[in-house]
Amino acid sequence: MTENTLLAPILKWVGGKRQLLNDILPLIKSKGTYIEPFLGGGAVLFAHQPKKAIVNDYNFELMNVYQVIKTHPEQLIQLLQTHHDNNSEDYYYKIRELDRSTEYKELSPVKKASRIIYLNKTCYNGLYRVNSSGYFNSPYGKYKNPNIVNAPTIRAMSKYFNDNDITLLQGDYKEALKKARKGSFVYLDPPYMPISSSANFTSYTENGFGYQQQEELKKECDKLRKKGIKFIQSNSDCPEIRELYKEYTIQTVQAKRAINSNSAKRGEINEVLIYA
Repeated sequence: MTENTLLAPILKWVGGKRQLLNDILPLIKSKGTYIEPFLGGGAVLFAHQPKKAIVNDYNFELMNVYQVIKTHPEQLIQLLQTHHDNNSEDYYYKIRELDRSTEYKELSPVKKASRIIYLNKTCYNGLYRVNSSGYFNSPYGKYKNPNIVNAPTIRAMSKYFNDNDITLLQGDYKEALKKARKGSFVYLDPPYMPISSSANFTSYTENGFGYQQQEELKKECDKLRKKGIKFIQSNSDCPEIRELYKEYTIQTVQAKRAINSNSAKRGEINEVLIYA
C-alpha cells in the first residue's frame, strides 16, 4: 500500500508516540496481522499503515470516534464545523457538561464523537482527561485558531479504515491479544508505570493501571513469546519495569513529555522499548 501522508492522529492523547516513530517502526518486522491493544491516538498505526490490523482501546469515547470516522465521516465533519463556528469559552463548558446530563446517553454516536474531538482540540493542553466519576474535566484552552474540523485527516482515516481489513474493538486489551496468531505483530503501549508518585497519569480512563496491572501485562508478553509472536512494548524507564522485563531486550529512547503541570519539569525523559 502506498503511504498516505494525510493519515495521522486526529486526537492528542497522553503518551502519544509521534516523536518515537523513528525508533519503533524499524522494529516492526512482521507482515502479518498488526495488533495494537492500547490504541490511544494511533500514531504508530497511522504511520505503519498495515493492510490488516486489529486495534483496541478500553476507552469507549475514543473507539467511538474511530468507528464514526469509518462509517460517517461527512456527518462528523459537518458537526465539527458547527462546533468551530460556535467556539467560545461559554460554548466549550456547555459542551463539556453534556456527559453529566441524563440525555447524554441518547446522543448519537456521531454527536458524541464530534464532542470529543471538539473538546480535545480546544481544552487546555489538548489532552483527554476525566475525573474519578468518568466526566471530562479539562478546562478551556483559549487557543486563537484551533484545528477543530481537520477534514483532510478525517477523510484519509475513513478511507484507510474502509480500504483495508481494520478491526476496531473496544474493551479489555487481553481480548484483543487472544486474536494474535503466529505471524502477527503486537505493539503494546499501556498506561505507563509512574516514575514518581506525582507522575501517575491514568486519568484518561477512570480505571487505573497500577503495578499489579503491569505484572499481568508481563504475563501476557510471556505468553506471546511462548507462542512465537513478536511484540514491542513502550513503557517508562524505571527500576520496576526493568526488573519485570530483565530477560527481554530493553532499548532506551528519549521522548519529550508535556503533561506535567509544572512547565519546568517538562522536557526529554527516558522511556524504554521492550522486545524479545
